Amino acid sequence: MTTPPPQGQNPFAQGQQPYGQPQGGNPYAQQAAPQPGQPGVPPQPSPHFEAPAPAPQQPRRGIRQYLRIGGFIVAAIVVAGGWWASQDDAQTAAVGSCMHRGSSDDNNPDLEVVECSDAKAQYKVLAKIEGSFSSLTADKKCSEEASDFQYAYTETGGDKSFLLCLKDK
Repeated sequence: MTTPPPQGQNPFAQGQQPYGQPQGGNPYAQQAAPQPGQPGVPPQPSPHFEAPAPAPQQPRRGIRQYLRIGGFIVAAIVVAGGWWASQDDAQTAAVGSCMHRGSSDDNNPDLEVVECSDAKAQYKVLAKIEGSFSSLTADKKCSEEASDFQYAYTETGGDKSFLLCLKDK
């Protein structure tokens, strides 16, 4: 007859503890918590003071980006200046405006708007009529609009064609 093995021991276990229990200890006992500073354990923050996280830095703009922005601004100024210089003063004239003749050329008198109190003011605009007119029809149109006109100035082409009926100031 064979004798049974003693209780609590496994005859097939070769030097291992049954069910992962510590040797000679309480099977229901909790394991000790790992301590900071041990390998594999991250350091714990101090409970007394915790520094705020630094604010994320905004990316710095390089010199190329500033030059590109400056180039766009200069280009916009040049375009605006060219547009302003191309504006014809006669085109911006309104009824009641005063004009100065900048050129002695009859084909291109280069009229410019001036203040009526200015000593350079030579003509006063009596009527402004939109449309294209020949020199014969311009006089007739001006006499219909302003009976006391003395000069008819026509401008054709460009954005708009128009007729100015002028009188000496």
